[in-house]
Amino acid sequence: MANFYSKEFFETKDLKPKSETIDFLLNYSRALSVIDYNDIQFESILN
Repeated sequence: MANFYSKEFFETKDLKPKSETIDFLLNYSRALSVIDYNDIQFESILN
């Protein structure tokens, strides 16, 4: 298992995300709202 996380493993792989993945993550981060109330955090998706 340690071989999967070695430096050589990541250097040999082409780890470029698809544009759909980037769009999904950006849209999700725009829709996420975090509200702090006292010591409690509320997370909501604004869709």
